[in-house]
Amino acid sequence: MPAFDTLLEGYRRFRAGGWAQQRARWNELAEGQSPETLVMACSDSRLDPATIFDASPGEIFVIRNIGNLVPPFERDESHHGTSAALEFAVTQIPVKEILVLGHEFCGACKASMARAFVDAPQGEGGFIRRWVALLDHARDHVVAAHGEGHDAERAMERAAVEVSLANLRTFPFVAEAEAAGKLRLRGGWFGIREGRLMLREDNGDFRAA
Repeated sequence: MPAFDTLLEGYRRFRAGGWAQQRARWNELAEGQSPETLVMACSDSRLDPATIFDASPGEIFVIRNIGNLVPPFERDESHHGTSAALEFAVTQIPVKEILVLGHEFCGACKASMARAFVDAPQGEGGFIRRWVALLDHARDHVVAAHGEGHDAERAMERAAVEVSLANLRTFPFVAEAEAAGKLRLRGGWFGIREGRLMLREDNGDFRAA
């Protein structure tokens, strides 16, 4: 069966099952949304925050991109999709928590470690190169501490979470909300192989949830 036909079959099961069973909830959501948590996640097809957290419709606001990366705050007229979604979640909803969720076997972190797109022109990996370059400084520290290989890749995935948490705090509306006690920032990492969630503690260690 073609891939899109498989998706349509899934939609029909959802329409007859999950949607029908939560029809009152969907009618409520038609009036608006009020999720309390924003999950900053990777676009990787293996990492679906709603599935991992068994979340109901409307329960979490999700931003997904390559490597679950938050860019630093910038004042220019370029198109900033991640920054716009972040601004909406924090200033318009507003959410009370932000979880930056890294994951095992992250392709962006692997590309950063290998410098896979370092010479790529636009249209042939150039957009990826510019985005993954957000991790360059962290990569240097990871390589210095861990070299390369399995341990280094896992360390890089956690370092990407640290990069995004630091960049979140460069946004004035995030920093102000956090300082006022209206917003909490968290870090996490999901192990695909074992289905285990690790949460970042205040000292930077990651512990099983």
